[in-house]
Amino acid sequence: MNLPTNNREQLIKTTCPRDCYDGCGIVVHKRNGDIVKVKGNRDHPSTRGPLCAKCAVSYNGAWLDENARLLYPLKRSGTKGSGKFERISWDDALAEIASKFDEIAREHSTDRIYHTHYTGTCSVIAGQFPKRFFDHIGATEVDPDTICNAAGHTALAYVFGDSVSGFDPRTSKDSKCILIWGANPAHCGPHVYQHWLHEHGAKVIVVDPVRTKTAASADLHLQVRPGADAALAFSMLHIMTSESLVDENYIKRHVQGYEEILPTIQKCTPDWGQSKTGIPIKLIEEAARSYASGPSLLWLGQGLQRQPKGGNIFRACAMLPAFTGNIGKPGAGFYYLNDTIAIGERRGAPSVYKKPEPSDGPSPVSQMDIPALLQDPTAIQSYVVWNCNPLASNPNQASMKKGLAREDLFTVVIDCFMTDTADYADIVLPAASFLEFDDVCSSYFHLMIGAQVQCRMPMGESLPNQDIFRKLSTAMELQDAALYEDDRSIIEQTLRESGVQETWQELVERGWTYITDEPLILWSVGRFATPSGKIEIASERAEADGLPRLPQATTDPEQKNGKFRLISPAADWLMNSSFGNDRNVLRMMGPATVTCHPQTASDLGISDGDQVRLSNELGELQLTARLSDITTPGALLVYKSRWLKMEENPANVNMLCIARKTDMGESTSVHATEVTVSRID
Repeated sequence: MNLPTNNREQLIKTTCPRDCYDGCGIVVHKRNGDIVKVKGNRDHPSTRGPLCAKCAVSYNGAWLDENARLLYPLKRSGTKGSGKFERISWDDALAEIASKFDEIAREHSTDRIYHTHYTGTCSVIAGQFPKRFFDHIGATEVDPDTICNAAGHTALAYVFGDSVSGFDPRTSKDSKCILIWGANPAHCGPHVYQHWLHEHGAKVIVVDPVRTKTAASADLHLQVRPGADAALAFSMLHIMTSESLVDENYIKRHVQGYEEILPTIQKCTPDWGQSKTGIPIKLIEEAARSYASGPSLLWLGQGLQRQPKGGNIFRACAMLPAFTGNIGKPGAGFYYLNDTIAIGERRGAPSVYKKPEPSDGPSPVSQMDIPALLQDPTAIQSYVVWNCNPLASNPNQASMKKGLAREDLFTVVIDCFMTDTADYADIVLPAASFLEFDDVCSSYFHLMIGAQVQCRMPMGESLPNQDIFRKLSTAMELQDAALYEDDRSIIEQTLRESGVQETWQELVERGWTYITDEPLILWSVGRFATPSGKIEIASERAEADGLPRLPQATTDPEQKNGKFRLISPAADWLMNSSFGNDRNVLRMMGPATVTCHPQTASDLGISDGDQVRLSNELGELQLTARLSDITTPGALLVYKSRWLKMEENPANVNMLCIARKTDMGESTSVHATEVTVSRID
């Protein structure tokens, strides 16, 4: 995009690419060629006015601050972790990376080059184009979903054949009930919480072990005991089946396994449910009846599946829409994450996802394996980190540090900021911010596409991710044309294949567009992408993979011997680890705390404001105690993703979180972390 150089006032519409349900519209205010303010777009259907507080602060803070941004390529000049670097040229940086990759290919294999990424940017090209390079050279991808949502995806794929075609939020106008299970949009989708959730008058039910802001504003909050979610689903289903609230006609036509699972459901009485979940019978009954009467929407949150049996929990919850027929009609449906682009057009993946030749490389590995693999020179010889800060976000933090400190591990970090992980890099490459290049953003809640429009030239010598990997492909003399495809052609093809009617220029002028004019009723055909074409409550594929054929009415064991369950959800002022370096954000967050129930505190002799030590086999963490009944007595709450380097003691809650995998999907089960607590005198 050619930016005007005159002195007039400018307003540029763009889109927030953060890992958030909202996909907010932004208006960038410029004067004399400089950005003076980043605000929300009042005409955008998600934002409808101001940005959320975290974006409003950081986009007008660290993201515009040359002193906070990475401006030039850097090469390590001190020990790993010291943060000592010297400036080098792009040519020298890329030549060193190319030389090292060639050496690994020559002496070992390129599958020892690992790349890890997440959603530091959700824009399509910057978030996906680098995969073309790594697929071409045969590098090993660290599966990003395993740090966040893989168990849920795997489980829903067994049941429905698809985990990324949820409900269209616009259909909520026809809903009588919205059941949110294990999500807190007040923190993770502020505008979804502020506008969408309550705007049509549906009864809102929230299931969460924490009385979150979302739960507190709901019509009904079921404060489930951590790890007892499957038991709650089965108990609700018992009420539905015993009171003839299930849709037998829908079950006969579209569901496989109802008769098989029914004996288990019949055993899961409300009395049993209360004993397992800690929820009063009358509340379980109210929730079951409200949801079954429908039409109802079910929102399965990512926090729900971050438990040892997170996949089983999802399979259990999936029975609710299946047995009540709350699928494929206005105001009904289930949602985990929407793939807006794939929903828009099923003929094939957009060009940005296209794998160049050769594309048959090693299988991805779980993020849960990385702490150990990083310490193994025979497994990983180069670690490339882009769009994420794994030292802050991954479990087994001490092991991560030990692995990153290996002198023989060639680490490259690509980022806008000097993250915790970047301190351990050999080469650091400055990435351009979303305000500095054109791209396309797709929401994973609203079925809309947004234009990410260049508002200024990149700071310093920073470059968009895609340009970095084009230059690296040149340095390595790679020939595949897909490695050099220009941004505009990718954008235009992405729009075409998403079913969007607007041209790029039209999208730029408006800022956003829905992929369809009218709300989509997903699953209305009643044909599912499973082997049987039906909803498979009884799954032969799951059985073949060594998993139970049916969902199980199980609960996690309660903590004993003075141990407590540690829950680490998303913080209000962070988006994963995004914004964790902004000084104003840090001021608003205050010091790191652990929230515990007053009964727990009384038993331990802890008062509000005391310094306490949380400990387990991985280490210990010192925090300030905050007393509140928003948690259950057996649970502790510490918000995730604070930057280590910004803490007085350089660690966050992942110092205590074990890299233990879920029952399926090789995902994280961080919400089952166990700790002991003691007051520091």
